[in-house]
Amino acid sequence: MEPSTPVSYIKGIGESRAKAFGKLGINTAYDLLCFFPRAYENRGNIKKLIECFDGESCSVVIKIDVPPKEGRGKSGIFYVKSSGSDDTDTLYLTFFNNKWISSSLVPGRLFRVYGKICFSPYGREAVNPVIEPYSPDLPSVIPIYPQTGSLTQKVISGTVKNVLPLAKMLPEVLPSTVLTQFGLITKAEAFEKIHFPETTEDTKQAVRRLAFEELLIFQLALSKFRSKQVIKKATAFTQKGTGVRRFFENLPFELTSAQKKAVKEIFSDMQQDIPMMRLIQGDVGSGKTVLAAAAAYLAAKNGYQAAVMAPTEILALQHYNTLTGMLEKFDISTVLLTGGMTKAQKQNAKQAIIDGSADVIIGTHAVIQSDVEFKNLGLAVTDEQHRFGVFQRASLITKGEREITPHTLVMSATPIPRTLSLILYGDLDLSVLDELPPGRQKVETRAMESKDRDKINSFLRSEIKKGHQVFVVCPLVEESENLDALSAEERLEEIKIAFPEFTSAILHGKMSSKEKNKIMAEFKAGSINILVSTTVVEVGVDIPNATVMVVENAERFGLSTLHQLRGRIGRGKDKSYCLLIYDRESKKSKERLETMCRTDNGFEIAEADLKLRGPGDFFGERQSGEIKFKVASIADLPLIEQTRACANVIIDKGLLNENEYARINEESEKLYLSNLKRNIFN
Repeated sequence: MEPSTPVSYIKGIGESRAKAFGKLGINTAYDLLCFFPRAYENRGNIKKLIECFDGESCSVVIKIDVPPKEGRGKSGIFYVKSSGSDDTDTLYLTFFNNKWISSSLVPGRLFRVYGKICFSPYGREAVNPVIEPYSPDLPSVIPIYPQTGSLTQKVISGTVKNVLPLAKMLPEVLPSTVLTQFGLITKAEAFEKIHFPETTEDTKQAVRRLAFEELLIFQLALSKFRSKQVIKKATAFTQKGTGVRRFFENLPFELTSAQKKAVKEIFSDMQQDIPMMRLIQGDVGSGKTVLAAAAAYLAAKNGYQAAVMAPTEILALQHYNTLTGMLEKFDISTVLLTGGMTKAQKQNAKQAIIDGSADVIIGTHAVIQSDVEFKNLGLAVTDEQHRFGVFQRASLITKGEREITPHTLVMSATPIPRTLSLILYGDLDLSVLDELPPGRQKVETRAMESKDRDKINSFLRSEIKKGHQVFVVCPLVEESENLDALSAEERLEEIKIAFPEFTSAILHGKMSSKEKNKIMAEFKAGSINILVSTTVVEVGVDIPNATVMVVENAERFGLSTLHQLRGRIGRGKDKSYCLLIYDRESKKSKERLETMCRTDNGFEIAEADLKLRGPGDFFGERQSGEIKFKVASIADLPLIEQTRACANVIIDKGLLNENEYARINEESEKLYLSNLKRNIFN
């Protein structure tokens, strides 16, 4: 058997099972070997029945006391009932649609039963538990694999056992020095223990070993990418004669010390002939836009164009207005390009871009379309990077001249835990804005039940009478039969009835660009008192007079989204409030709302969000197609840091001999090239 052997040639797999494995992405023996369990059940931790709590999943050993009784329920479903006991209590067993279990449940026989044990009026009960004839030799830790069709856990486990000898034939990528230094087991041992562990410690050792290799190879591939970027050439800009001092003197505010430090880092990078690749990570309202304006100013005064790409038309228009106000007084021209513009407007913008009459181009992903050509792009700025894939960021960079790579500035107002930054942005240098500009108000946050609607409405009325404005955000645009959540359309009708003396309007993603821009302009002008919307206002909307953010069904939103929504207020001189309205609280949603009420620190919130939702869901679908690991977790900061340190030593060839270095370098090159095809490093 070879790693490339088709699964249909493996013992125990016929044509139908091969098709079923194919649905799971398993086509070869190596695929099967790398088909790791998604979880483990510790069935070896035997408890007495009296020790099992209501609803707890646990293992017990019982002796069958009552012969099985078969029957059918009112709906016609077949069932088998029996009961057994240990020396502390009785357990009532119910099995549905299992005609073969009756012959096994012989009174007097001992069984190990694993499943959820619930308290019923009759006593302790287990429905459809896993039941096995008891033997002291039964495995304690049982791997649970993803399933499909006819592939049962038993079939998958048995098939994996048939290909396990292949693990000993695979090359050991990690040198013995690395294994020893970091206390790692061999690759062959890891494969055996991840599929057939004897203890929970076995699973931990196996996962750590395989995750270490994954992360280390990734770190080396990332370093390879960075080294290739360094080879590329950029235009080395100069500050001399640009009058950049006047730009900062004309700002209506004083930069914070964090902003000043970031400006120095950006300008230092842009004065090198190596392309700048810098991430500006700052909390909501920390002042990233002025940094983009300063960088664009420097590029324009050096005779080059700057492009700023934003994820939404609302944010692109806001950036256009802000940057135009900052730059036009210095004879720097700006142009807007979005998908919602008319054909003539787009054509005029594209012409200004290609003939160079536009110095700074602000837009949505429309700026990276194939028919958009720049005269001499020297700076590429991507705002709210988490809303774009890595490929889109790279597409903007490729708009420069073939021989010259534009400097790259990436901005994110969504705080990202350091673990994720090391993985998602490991190719970028980092500047952090960890302080808010003077005048930004701390927003008071309260979690309130929807039944307190009268109290909520009374508070909104008092704020509007003070001359302030209100955001009301709903999870849905319109009413849904599938989701029990308040829609924006429903809430608008309620608000019109509750507040007939005030003006209200609706904003959502299904509206045309013209409609959205009109509503936002009216809200900004103060002619709308209450704006009901979906999360289309999550990013970048700046209305200083809005002092209240009401989030309906707040339990349905993630922490990062709630933090972004809260960041839309507190931008003026008046006290601001965020009201998180909930109907039903689960344990997780309660933790989220408590976190929001406790802190306004975006990085602390991001860490809590990662912990609550897990790394797989942290970005949701926005990062689909991005970096994925089979075993490694992007939440495992210690392992990420260890592998980064190890990679740095390996790059310097201080840890390996020539053969070892060649072997591990080959693996990182494979990963680099495969991810290049998937646009991870491109």
